[in-house]
Amino acid sequence: MKDLFSIDLKQYQIVDWGYTDSTEPKTYNYYQAWITSGYQGSLNYLADERGEKRASLTQFWPSSQSALVFLFDYAKQKFAIENFIKNHPDWNQKKIAGYVFANDGYDYHYLLSEYLNEIGSNIVKTLKTNIPDLEYKLAIDVHPVLDRDLAFRSGLGWFGKNSMHISRHHGSFHLIGSLIFNHKLKLDNSSLETDHCGQCTRCIDACPTLAISDQRTIMANRCISTFTIESFKESDPPAGYDQSSPWIFGCDICQDVCPWNKRIFKKVLPNHLQIAEQSKSLINEFLLIPLADVFKRLSLESNGSYKKKYAKTSFERLGKKGMLKNIQFMLKKMAS
Repeated sequence: MKDLFSIDLKQYQIVDWGYTDSTEPKTYNYYQAWITSGYQGSLNYLADERGEKRASLTQFWPSSQSALVFLFDYAKQKFAIENFIKNHPDWNQKKIAGYVFANDGYDYHYLLSEYLNEIGSNIVKTLKTNIPDLEYKLAIDVHPVLDRDLAFRSGLGWFGKNSMHISRHHGSFHLIGSLIFNHKLKLDNSSLETDHCGQCTRCIDACPTLAISDQRTIMANRCISTFTIESFKESDPPAGYDQSSPWIFGCDICQDVCPWNKRIFKKVLPNHLQIAEQSKSLINEFLLIPLADVFKRLSLESNGSYKKKYAKTSFERLGKKGMLKNIQFMLKKMAS
């Protein structure tokens, strides 16, 4: 991996980085058409004024002139945990999206922000002599920035047919985090990556709810991840979910079948990675006991207790009610 101002990026699980001084996304018109078609579904935060801000980095921060974009890997954690669960005699045959276990089981929003601030502060300090007024703002997926487009124009990968950002060297099991600067840096703009999906349609064919169109478009209301992560109260699941693999939180189907991720899996040694205590706790509580027992435990738990127990994990935002909704649906499916 390339060095950046003598910062050891591996300590942050960064597997690649790129640079661009292009402040306008190349796919904003496509994004607007997606919104106009209503494909964002219930994800209203993508269509309000925050959608308009995504038209340019300067809409997010008027001083924007360039950006460093980083890929934070979680493929190794995902594959190690997946291998552990599948070989465990008590596995209840349920699944949780791999990103939940990124950053040792803690919500990546907290840690990515911490990492980016450390890197940004280091860069500002290093370049202070040459650029005394250098400032930065960080951007992750909660900010009104088209982060996958930013990674694309930073030369880090391309848009897969499932709309995920895919790296030729690292697949798609990574998170994107960026530092936006008020100056152009003395770095070369990265060339755009070629689309390497070719004629492959495995992600489209594998999606049980038909959420992926042949136009590299996700219809959010058909997506299992939308139903299991973004729907906080009882609602109808997307058609086809009852015939799908039993995902109780998130979904990795379209990424699991991707040849670029299968190549990554062959390179890692999942058995050799230590599983963090927080990840073990989540695994034990949701995947290594009967689902009916999980439902009973959560039902008896107060909302306050749930929030405290799962604070700073990916389960915190969904809340007790949302998690019970997911599990109850799965139990009904199993009983039918």
